[in-house]
Order: sequence, then structure tokens, then C-alpha cells
Amino acid sequence: MNIGVCRINLRLPENETLKGKRTVVQSLIIRVRDKFHVSVAEVENGDKWQIATIGVCCVSNDLRHANEVISRIMDYIQDTRLDVEILDCETEFVNVF
Repeated sequence: MNIGVCRINLRLPENETLKGKRTVVQSLIIRVRDKFHVSVAEVENGDKWQIATIGVCCVSNDLRHANEVISRIMDYIQDTRLDVEILDCETEFVNVF
């Protein structure tokens, strides 16, 4: 079993309130979860209104597949969410058992 974990730091340049941030981040989380069938959550920077950090986790029987899913998620965010800028991405893969 292989686990791919990714922490994505985002900037929301057009956002002006925490309520606006919550709307954008929750929409992104729901869309990524539904499209890619992965676990997604906001994990840091909950009190900053123009910065968000989300965590993504993918479990697969093939390391290459987990890497591909994480890469497709990054491409999806970059291509479809023009209101969000990816600042940084840290990815780690773990082979369990």
C-alpha cells in the first residue's frame, strides 16, 4: 500500500475577508474531493484571509498512480481556479506494509 501526501500553500489575492476565504477554500476542497476521490482538508493558516494551506492524501496500491493523482490535482487547481495562486507544494510518498 502506498500513501501520497501533499501540502499545498495557496494565495488568494482577490480575497478580502475570512468569510470570502472560507467560501473559496471549501469550494476547492469539495471539487478536488469529488473529482479525484482523495481526502482533502484545510490544515494551516485558518486565521489568515489571503493565505490557505490544504492537505491532500491519496492511498493506492501503486506508487506511480499515487504520484500521478497528486500531479493531476496540482494541474487541476492551477488550470481551473484562476482566483487561487499556488505558492508552494510539498509532496511525500510512503510505502506501508
